[in-house]
Amino acid sequence: MGGCFRRRQGRQENATQRKEETKHGDLVYQWEQRRPACEDVETNVPCAQQAFAVGLASVMGLLSGKKGVVFGVANKRSIAWAIAQAWKEAGAELAFTYQGDRLKENVSQLAETFGEDTLITECDVTQDDHIDRVFNEVGDKFGGKLDLMLHAVAFAPKEALEGTFVATTREAFRVAHDVSAYSLVALTRAAAPLMTEGGSIVAMSYYGAEKVIPHYNVMGVAKAALEASTRYLASDLGEQKIRVNCISAGPVNTLAARGIAGFSSMLKHYEAHAPLKRNVLPEELGATGTFLASDGAAAITGQVLYVDCGYQVMGM
Repeated sequence: MGGCFRRRQGRQENATQRKEETKHGDLVYQWEQRRPACEDVETNVPCAQQAFAVGLASVMGLLSGKKGVVFGVANKRSIAWAIAQAWKEAGAELAFTYQGDRLKENVSQLAETFGEDTLITECDVTQDDHIDRVFNEVGDKFGGKLDLMLHAVAFAPKEALEGTFVATTREAFRVAHDVSAYSLVALTRAAAPLMTEGGSIVAMSYYGAEKVIPHYNVMGVAKAALEASTRYLASDLGEQKIRVNCISAGPVNTLAARGIAGFSSMLKHYEAHAPLKRNVLPEELGATGTFLASDGAAAITGQVLYVDCGYQVMGM
């Protein structure tokens, strides 16, 4: 995909570029890879100034003409926002939802950077009437068509993300699964009638769905339910050419993540043990989300794609 990496040489290199071609079906795409010069440091981490170009997909306009709706933006650090930016750069037109008045201003300020006419509407994913209203508004906005949906919604009571899993209350278990897992089913059911030409639904998961992560507790169980739901939804909707996949992201310093006890230690642990010896960047998740939304992933559905600098493959 290209990118900018710091060099160890004692001089700066001139920016270089080259053109390459790739073929997908009957289409031939051409793009430029740029590798600007960077300061000398003892690391292979991408340059902070460039922070990883939004991705090859954005340069090629892979999502031109596609319409999408994004659930789960809280602020500029949100993974949902990183993916939304990548989708926008790739040519998609997007609508946004927010959860309650507390997040309305943040989401509105971000979404309005996509254009004054961007649809921004409230949605409590635990309320069916909210979901019905949102997709009526989305349908009206986009002429009855929808191609993309991003599900980046998760919640568990704070006390359920501390201490032990065995202490999880019945109410905390219910809330975590309703918001974090069942919402994907409800939103997908409402989105599907608008995806008349097929579509791509992307949900966000985490390694705690597969392995025990200290303090992740009931959220790990809810994410396991989310991943299983992804597979069943993919089976149900495949004949309609609607694909459903999960991105299992490495830890990112988001508003939700900071609610997990010991999160800062988790970041350090991943950096020390992942094969790439670093944590994933939001922009890299955006590029992955764009790939899954594009026709390049037309044969991929029901999958969990790990984007965690390789941490998931390690045994110890």
